[in-house]
Amino acid sequence: MAALVKAFAMQIPTLLDILAAQRRLRPYLARTPLHNYPALDALIGTAVYVKHENYQPIGAFKVRGGINLLAQMSAAERAAGVIAASTGNHGQSVAYAARLFGVTARIVVPEGANPGKVAAMQGMDAEVILHGARFDDARRHCEELAQAHGYRYIHSGNEPALIAGVATEALEMLEDEPGLEVIIVPIGGGSGAAGVCLAAKAINPSLRVIGAQSEASPAAYLSWQQHAMIEAPNRTVAEGLATGAAFELPQRILWQYLDEFLLLGDDEILRAMRWLVERAHTLAEAAGAAPLAAAYRLRDSLAGRKVGLICSGGNTSVAQLLRALQSD
Repeated sequence: MAALVKAFAMQIPTLLDILAAQRRLRPYLARTPLHNYPALDALIGTAVYVKHENYQPIGAFKVRGGINLLAQMSAAERAAGVIAASTGNHGQSVAYAARLFGVTARIVVPEGANPGKVAAMQGMDAEVILHGARFDDARRHCEELAQAHGYRYIHSGNEPALIAGVATEALEMLEDEPGLEVIIVPIGGGSGAAGVCLAAKAINPSLRVIGAQSEASPAAYLSWQQHAMIEAPNRTVAEGLATGAAFELPQRILWQYLDEFLLLGDDEILRAMRWLVERAHTLAEAAGAAPLAAAYRLRDSLAGRKVGLICSGGNTSVAQLLRALQSD
């Protein structure tokens, strides 16, 4: 209950917060490209622009939020150390930022976590703690450790500084292609989609933001649909979309600003991974391919519009890549 009260007391980031985050990140992160691929245009039937967050140093967009948050932490918080729960990309973000600022990081991950992501976090000097079969098991254990030891707990969604940081991806997209009319973003916990909504709607209120999540892990979708915090089964193969409970702060933003929300089959998402390899020479993890899968589903209604797709990350496993390449 205390965590819920804290989340709802948080202030939703403003455009000024996002612009400040953009300045804060500049010394640490290079701008990621926005590329157009004729073969994807032909597939969707309209102009499609891919935002390559898979080019980030950790291979995922979340590093923007981690750096923005840790750059603003107090000396006492840094001395206590930080802890986070993750399926991989949020944990990598926290580990990367913690190493930048000389902070001890602990990351709690499910026992079946992507081994490449686990190795990456360990390579960035984070202590990785394996716990539970699913992300939500790891998250609960993480919260227990934070309370017991006084670590600064970095929730993967209920952190205004994280959302302001990841929102900078949308600023870059609109600077590079101001004519974008639609942005499609993957949703797991929702921090990335919330950030895109805040930045895009502040700049162009008529721009449509569409979210995409796996039907095998629909907690965020159901929560958005019902305007309530809903828990649901969490069975997707897409690690970045794998959450069984909605996050309060991103949902508050999505309820207000998200225009449309699609549930996709894991088979559609894996097929989109293959399309990105074939048609854009791009390695995307499953979550990063979900926007392309959504665009294909919506291709008739998107005709004639400029569409931005956020490739949120490229940290797939070899096993999942092989499965995607063999998809129909």
